[in-house]
Amino acid sequence: MHDGTLGRVGAFVRLGRPIFLVGGFVLYGLGAAVAAYLGRSIDWTRYAWGQLAVTSTQLMVHYSNDYFDLEADQANATPSHWSGGSRVLPRGELPRWVALAAALVLTALAIAATIVLHATLDGGSVPTALLLTALALSWAYSAPPFRLHSRGVGEVVAMFIVTLLVPLIGFSAQTDTLEPLAFASAAPLCFLQFAMLLAVEFPDEAGDAVVGKRTLVVRLGAGRAAVLYVAALVLAYALMPLWGFIGLPRSAIWMLFVALPLALWLGWRVALGDYREPRHWDRLAFGSATLVTLSALLEAAVYVELVSRHP
Repeated sequence: MHDGTLGRVGAFVRLGRPIFLVGGFVLYGLGAAVAAYLGRSIDWTRYAWGQLAVTSTQLMVHYSNDYFDLEADQANATPSHWSGGSRVLPRGELPRWVALAAALVLTALAIAATIVLHATLDGGSVPTALLLTALALSWAYSAPPFRLHSRGVGEVVAMFIVTLLVPLIGFSAQTDTLEPLAFASAAPLCFLQFAMLLAVEFPDEAGDAVVGKRTLVVRLGAGRAAVLYVAALVLAYALMPLWGFIGLPRSAIWMLFVALPLALWLGWRVALGDYREPRHWDRLAFGSATLVTLSALLEAAVYVELVSRHP
């Protein structure tokens, strides 16, 4: 009995794929660091409630995706550690309804945290609007009738939520405003996130196609999606002068280039055709996720260091 309960608890945790939460913490922190750089004092109570809303939304996506994409996950004969869902439901480790129930509870928690931030902590209308937008788009990503991931816009929507809205929420929770520097700080990360989303879709192509989950990799084919992957990496760095013109500090730009060797290696491996080889899928997905998170962390570190010079 005890082992069975522990097994179900472990399966429930794996169903939520907590490893993906790291990026949400880093990107939210980046937004707050930009606010501090612009002279705003960090209200740590607002910070905590905003983070709770973001993390609840992110977890909701993980549980709802596994619920709504069960057929695609069952049809996927080539899952990897980073794609194909958590594999908890296809293996029958938990009933399907558990994923939906968890997603609904987390949705309520995200809404409650947003209400506290807005009404009790006077967080303002901007973070409230951004949080509710992120929540609505996150639900619509895989849930019918929208199922955005099958309409050719899922990757752009996911990029928009994760690498643009999350930093903007972290920023606006402290300022109740949106300023150009907050956008410029998030912009290069958006291209890296887009590439990462393609990387995790390569292993799912066949299974997704069978059940009509029309991701970009399915729509374009793996070869064209690979070209798009490399193009996204190129744009992430080629457009740095534009973000600098908008106001991104030079030290932040140089720090982002610290991760360039990893980007070059990933682009080279994809150009060589690693996206076709199952033995390389985990490496490509892990490297792509690391590139996004590391870049955001390096950028946030620059802002923290700049703030520390002028407390």
